[in-house]
Amino acid sequence: MKILTAEQMRRIDRLTAERAGIPPRTLMENAGRQLVDFLLYNFGLTGRGSSPTAGEAANAVRISILCGKGNNGGDGLVAARLLAERGFRPYVVLFASPDELKGDARQSYEGFAGAHGAVEPVTSADGWEKIRDSALACDVLIDGLLGTGLTGPARGFIAQAVSDINSRRPCFRVLSVDIPSGLPSDSGEPIGEAVTADATVTFTAPKRAQVFPPNCLQVGRLAVAPIGTPEELYEDDPELDLNLITARQLAPLGPAREVTAHKGSYGHVLLVSGSRGKTGAAALGGKAALRMGAGLSTVATPSSSLPIIASLCPEIMTEPLVETDAGTISNRALDYGSFAKLAEGKTVLAMGPGLTTHPETVQFVRTVVRQFPLPLVLDADALNALVGQLEALRERRAEKVVVTPHPGEMARLLGVTSAEIQRQRVEVAQKFAREFGVFVILKGHRTLVASPSGQVYVNPTGNPGMATGGSGDVLTGLVAGAIAQWPQAELEDVLGLAVYLHGLAGDVAAGERGEQAMIASDILEAMPRAWKALSEKIERDSPGSYYLVP
Repeated sequence: MKILTAEQMRRIDRLTAERAGIPPRTLMENAGRQLVDFLLYNFGLTGRGSSPTAGEAANAVRISILCGKGNNGGDGLVAARLLAERGFRPYVVLFASPDELKGDARQSYEGFAGAHGAVEPVTSADGWEKIRDSALACDVLIDGLLGTGLTGPARGFIAQAVSDINSRRPCFRVLSVDIPSGLPSDSGEPIGEAVTADATVTFTAPKRAQVFPPNCLQVGRLAVAPIGTPEELYEDDPELDLNLITARQLAPLGPAREVTAHKGSYGHVLLVSGSRGKTGAAALGGKAALRMGAGLSTVATPSSSLPIIASLCPEIMTEPLVETDAGTISNRALDYGSFAKLAEGKTVLAMGPGLTTHPETVQFVRTVVRQFPLPLVLDADALNALVGQLEALRERRAEKVVVTPHPGEMARLLGVTSAEIQRQRVEVAQKFAREFGVFVILKGHRTLVASPSGQVYVNPTGNPGMATGGSGDVLTGLVAGAIAQWPQAELEDVLGLAVYLHGLAGDVAAGERGEQAMIASDILEAMPRAWKALSEKIERDSPGSYYLVP
């Protein structure tokens, strides 16, 4: 699912009229209808498939709708008319003179005011102060003040209204139209005070502010509602390079298996991992590959670490490698083709968790990156081994390479600070992927998957409880396990599935144990339930319905 800027959305709306013959008026009507449907089914006003009666929910629920003079206000006015037709009596405020309304917004105003009652116009701070208490004496407030075209902070009496909504919102719930008023559509950074919504219904596609922090934290529950715009106008456009990973996108890679399958049908992961004192990382990664669904998982590790790792997970296989005096992998593990023989018959080679940066181990990693043709997954100390030696990525034999840095590791690779990485996460991941021809998984809140083609995919799952040692080791195993199972699939989709399930398992674990107490093993043990939750979500998210972002 594409993530769009305000200008891209305007262009797509224009193409919808020009190429598909769907006028803006129809889009506005559909937007208002989606707002009402979401309100009724998600704010507890009525059950799905039923209608409120005049003597019950409709009269009992107080709904205020605050409308600006733009298209957001027009959407809100359509919603007001539809609610009135269902027996509700919304209190509607227009933050403009009716004479200022034009085009479709004007028609929406006339459609409500002409048949269902008065609209309170507000054109000054005094006007808002006079009706403020009445407008905010509600159970639900629909925020349609400002839309995605905002270029500066809210000002004047609209800014005051935004502040008043936030100060009183514990008394009512807020549903924002398209975007919370005051948020800049194209950025995760705030430009002034904005409405904090309980939910937002956006149309056609999500916008950047709804996806990236800190602005996304004010959106509440995000629903992406179709309003008639043909998907082919934007989903296949390579110039639109920012995407949201959705369950619907992952459906072709789902968990269904052939009845005649055997363990060799789903690939063999070779994980080079571990060292003295860091055996847990290897065990987590090796087991995660199996939880992802790989048929076989082998951990290659320093010989002295092998018994510990084998005891931690009986399902994984282990292979000893020549080690240094410090208990890390020695470069001598490559002698006489011993490691090359070990790699024979494997589907994917992952390296990094728990390796350390011992000089011999670093040399081993650099040689493997340059010489081995297997698909590579590089994490943790495998990435640290490439600091100052990024040319090894260009000199590699492997066609498919995935790097999985957290911001600190990416900062070390590029010789910058973590803060610089965090300020430009999308741009950094995109540039690195293009420059080195690799796939980048940049971890963190809203983990990114960047492809060499320039496309970037944003993962919506996960929570702060996953900020715990070993979480990244689990992801390494999941990524390798996914590649092992679907070696011929589009790598963007395969990696998207791995990061989505990683976050989803974290969400399941947080729901069961709480964020504070979560450890990496909890994420791993939640994987079966995450797979089940994904299957249910795929079945539930049918095309044509609104999509709820986790």
